Amino acid sequence: MFEEENYTIPPLSQYSSTFPDPRQASDEGLLAYGGDLSSHRLLFAYKKGIFPWYSKDDPILWWSPNPRLLLYPENFKVHKSFRRVLRSGKFSVTFDRHFSEVIGHCATMFRKGQESSWIVGEIIEAYTRLHEEGFAHSVEVYKEGTLVGGLYGVAFGKAFFGESMFSLSTDASKVAFKALSDVLGSRGYDFIDCQMKTDHMLRLGAEVVDRDIFLDALEVSIHKSSDVGSWRNFTWEYKE
Repeated sequence: MFEEENYTIPPLSQYSSTFPDPRQASDEGLLAYGGDLSSHRLLFAYKKGIFPWYSKDDPILWWSPNPRLLLYPENFKVHKSFRRVLRSGKFSVTFDRHFSEVIGHCATMFRKGQESSWIVGEIIEAYTRLHEEGFAHSVEVYKEGTLVGGLYGVAFGKAFFGESMFSLSTDASKVAFKALSDVLGSRGYDFIDCQMKTDHMLRLGAEVVDRDIFLDALEVSIHKSSDVGSWRNFTWEYKE
């Protein structure tokens, strides 16, 4: 077993298809290890505010950090320079049209401070399966008909759990996030879980929230009606 502060990290073999209480994890958030990436386990994890994050040679590591970073759709910040980009109309957006390409680009994007991607082959397989089952979704951004940015994540109830994004053109991933925020806001979603604090997300309006507050809100959100199934019919155009 792993040791973290005063919390002993248990193997999931002790818990069958469930998890230890995330409220008891350290602030760093490592909660358990092992198990599998079956759809049942992944969805159960998200409903409990837990997500997998690990490197190629590690066991599956399950996290619920404190604090959490949430974006409430109505709080998305559009700064002057980005408003000009949105007004230009040079980007177009679709939903759930190219999930495989989006997660593939996310897996191969260079990220400062990371030697390798955590989006390993079994992660791609697991989330592709969730997509086929109607729980994982992608946002695609195009410039002159070419895919240049996007993101993917998991939706359950009225909560969206962002997993990763990529950009091959300046501002493309930001457009994807804006489109997602607008569409989810119009559909009554409570928040987008951005998981861990980054300066980029803070500039876009995300807020640092205590884990207990997040978990309390999540318990309400997951019992609301879900948009399970394809999001291919979702559309977005920028409006002031």
